[in-house]
Amino acid sequence: MAGGALTDEGALKRAHLYEHRITTYFIFACIVGSMGGSLFGYDLGVSGGVTSMDDFLKEFFPGIYKRKQMHLNETDYCKYDNQILTLFTSSLYFAGLISTFGASYVTRIYGRRGSILVGSVSFFLGGAVPLYLSEMAPAKIRGTVNQLFQLTTCIGILVANLINYKTEQIHPWGWRLSLGLATVPAILMFLGGLVLPETPNSLVEQGKLEEAKAVLIKVRGTNNIEAEFQDLVEASEAARAVKNPFRNLLARRNRPQLVIGAIGIPAFQQLTGMNSILFYAPVMFQSLGFGGSASLISSTITNAALVVAAIMSMYSADKFGRRFLLLEASVEMFCYMVVVGVTLALKFGEGKELPKSLGVILVVLICLFVLAYGRSWGPMGWLVPSELFPLETRSAGQSVVVCVNLFFTALIAQCFLVSLCHLKYGIFLLFAGLIFGMGSFVYFLLPETKQVPIEEVYLLWRQHWLWKKYVEVGDENGQSVNE
Repeated sequence: MAGGALTDEGALKRAHLYEHRITTYFIFACIVGSMGGSLFGYDLGVSGGVTSMDDFLKEFFPGIYKRKQMHLNETDYCKYDNQILTLFTSSLYFAGLISTFGASYVTRIYGRRGSILVGSVSFFLGGAVPLYLSEMAPAKIRGTVNQLFQLTTCIGILVANLINYKTEQIHPWGWRLSLGLATVPAILMFLGGLVLPETPNSLVEQGKLEEAKAVLIKVRGTNNIEAEFQDLVEASEAARAVKNPFRNLLARRNRPQLVIGAIGIPAFQQLTGMNSILFYAPVMFQSLGFGGSASLISSTITNAALVVAAIMSMYSADKFGRRFLLLEASVEMFCYMVVVGVTLALKFGEGKELPKSLGVILVVLICLFVLAYGRSWGPMGWLVPSELFPLETRSAGQSVVVCVNLFFTALIAQCFLVSLCHLKYGIFLLFAGLIFGMGSFVYFLLPETKQVPIEEVYLLWRQHWLWKKYVEVGDENGQSVNE
């Protein structure tokens, strides 16, 4: 069966028999399902802007406000170094980290749609959104469809920046409005979730075969769905035999999914340093000498670049493949981080005013970095893990993905400003080193999953130079190991 629960391998090689047409029903399901990204993105974008607003700082962090006023137009790496301030941002993701432990149970018992509904209320259980989109999409356009999550996330970030720019001018309660408006995407997500169809994969997993077949016919726009439906049924039979999906995820045959999908990709997505830029773009630009409004404008420009990159990734993911985008972008991002680090090291330090020309160069470099990330590690960090897990470990695997992602998101959020203070320009060189490492990780360990049906991805491991040692047919005795 799928993912290593092994019967007749040829039975699952039916991808050439899959048929689909793009239907209104399918488009509706994908648009509504991707709304979770706007909620995640708004939350991501609003927190960094709020922490740079004077009214917010005066009320909660008067010491930082005084320090900021004393060095308003000078570079001061330590201007915002305060662990309580960073905890304001990182606490959101530590809270999300806790909620992910219940996400597997919700998605497995109540379905992907149920998780999205709960996620609209509790924000972070909505991490099932990439999984929902991957299961709804035909294999040939799965990359494009899954990018809707990244696109709506980027739009949420951009909208948050635009709102922050306006609310900064509303004294003294503008920051409250920025935070309160997070309820808008949450309400839209909840209302959409009420009419959202469940995925065929989840319905089969729940034993609702006729309903699953009906939904599959609607989302594929054809009655010729028997080949795909049979693959789903066989994968579900393997999944039901698994009593403990988390323990099963640790099985030897699932080592590739654990190392790459559950840990490696989501961790490296955050270790690029990108979310530090998103969290603290206004703060970072102010630390480098930009004025308050100028820093928000600069961060808005970089986030607009992120939206453009997301649109680019929707076109390129299924055309060029996941590996190519990750590797090409790793080279670009490495170069940009090195240039930024060296420029900061040579051109300014504590107490020096930032020349406008140099400020423009830094903004351009960061925009280029954002463009590279936004069409590669940003969307692929969600797409690739959602493709790798077999059905029997998919809910558990996706929970671990979100858990690891949020852990490193919170860790980077908590550590970035103190690292900027102590490492100064070296923080960008550190990120450059991490980017080199993650590019090597992809080059040696990740096979291409472009246009491979989810239920057949496990076959790729048997052809890989390293992973085939872990997923040999039948493990030791030719049988699936049910754990």
